[in-house]
Amino acid sequence: MRGRLVGRTAVVTGGAGGIGRAFARRLADEGAAVAVLDRADATGVVDEIEDAGGKVIALTCDLTDPGAVAAARDEVTARLEPARILVNNAGIYPHQPFDSLTFEDWRRVFSLNTDALFHTCQAFLPGMRSGGWGRIVNVTSNSVGLVVSGVTHYVASKMAAIGFTRALATEVAADGITVNAIAPSLVRTPTTEAGLPDAFEAVARMQAIKRSQVPEDLAGVLAFLVSDDAAFVTAQTLTADGVLVRS
Repeated sequence: MRGRLVGRTAVVTGGAGGIGRAFARRLADEGAAVAVLDRADATGVVDEIEDAGGKVIALTCDLTDPGAVAAARDEVTARLEPARILVNNAGIYPHQPFDSLTFEDWRRVFSLNTDALFHTCQAFLPGMRSGGWGRIVNVTSNSVGLVVSGVTHYVASKMAAIGFTRALATEVAADGITVNAIAPSLVRTPTTEAGLPDAFEAVARMQAIKRSQVPEDLAGVLAFLVSDDAAFVTAQTLTADGVLVRS
């Protein structure tokens, strides 16, 4: 184990698969005890971390329910310790033309992609404040800098997450807590391969790095942001997309 996070407890939402699974494995590899919060079965990532000698628990949690999130916080504290690292990775990205969107469709996306950040941060921030140290990383998307049709609700929710990241960072900096975001490109996961099988080659051709992004490309970025190496980095959105979005 690399050891930068020994003695820390980390919470990863949506950690059962895809990007979240890579995040959970990397945090455990860095020495953190990891709590995976997901509605899906997290047996796979739990087995991987435990087989490597890490400490991990998995909790079923509806992140759109503040009561469920508070209960998960209490269980993490009881079984591990107060979480000092929170990775808000869970999200959905349905494709639907704006003209066919209902308000229920809109709210469904925002409830997980944006509202859940509010619920988790409200639940876990007190423990960070009491310890005088904390790291929050929100996963957003490089789509906020692209022209993409059929994802208005998704892009709006991810832009809101960036604003939330910047604003919250200014309120908690004095408590030793940083808040940052990671904006990936289209990442090759079982979910995206099933839903967007023909998009990977086209996206890779537009990037400066001419290959599909995989979850492990983001794990090192996360490990940096939640470590003491990034103690003076906050309110930032780090775009890790192989230079698809050019500022």
